This record gives sequence, C-alpha cells and structure tokens, in this order.
Amino acid sequence: MLLLDGNLEVDSLKHLLEAGASVNAPPDPCEQSPVHLAAGGGRACFLLWQLQTGADLNQQDVFGEAPIHKAAKVGSLECLSLLVASDAQIDLCNKNGETAEDLAWSHGFPECARFLTAMKCMQTKKSGEPSSRDQGVPTPRQKRSFGSTENTSGKRRCW
Repeated sequence: MLLLDGNLEVDSLKHLLEAGASVNAPPDPCEQSPVHLAAGGGRACFLLWQLQTGADLNQQDVFGEAPIHKAAKVGSLECLSLLVASDAQIDLCNKNGETAEDLAWSHGFPECARFLTAMKCMQTKKSGEPSSRDQGVPTPRQKRSFGSTENTSGKRRCW
C-alpha cells in the first residue's frame, strides 16, 4: 500500500482522495483503511490529516483491529495520543479479545500501555463523577462527552 512507502508525500494521498478514493474505504483484503496503515506505520502527520478529512477512527479490519490497535502494536505514542484526543474507543477489542492496551504490553511498549491505562482511568473517573449541574453549579460547554459507556456502534467490546 502507498502508506508503507517511506517516500510517500502528502500530495500523493491528496491526489488519491481528490480522484474519488474514500478515506474510509478498505483498500485491501484485510479491510485496512488508510487510517489503519497510517497508525500502523506510526505516521502521525498522515493520521491527523486523515482524521481531519473525516476518517472513521474506530473502523475495524478483518482482525477486529481499529487504528488504535495498530498504533499500540508499533509503539506510536504520538498516533495513540491523536486517536485518544479524537475520542477513539480505548476499550475496543480485536477478535482475540485484546484491547490496544493489551497489545502495547504484549509487543513491548510499556509507555504506550501506561498512557492507555491512564486515559482509560481518566475516562472512567469522568463518567463516574456527579455532574456539577446536579449540584446547581453552572458548567462551561464541554468539547468531549465521557458520560456514556454504552456501545452504540455495534462494535464488540470486551468488558
């Protein structure tokens, strides 16, 4: 695939999308989208650009892996940070029941695993805290919602 080429230019990807290629289209038999390949290659600049063009950051391939799994397997803390900041599902499991955190540990990237653990704990704390609105305190608008842990995407979760 093009993203695996070390000499890939941003313009090449731009031309593909301008020609009608979908940023979410699975281009290969493993159903890996360009976002999977960018995350799996540790290409944070391409990942950011794809997320800005509407890529599905929770799309799973035939192995049940989303881009967050790919980034964890290669130890790309930069890609993981982008995905988490863009509200990727941290607890999404692949077909083997492994989360991105599990893959980071098993592939020898403890820094990435600790980051994912910390982010998961922060999201859990946020969703468990009583709302200040319930206490009569006005709150500023929040950019992200951590309130619901319900799986509405139809993707498999392992908890």
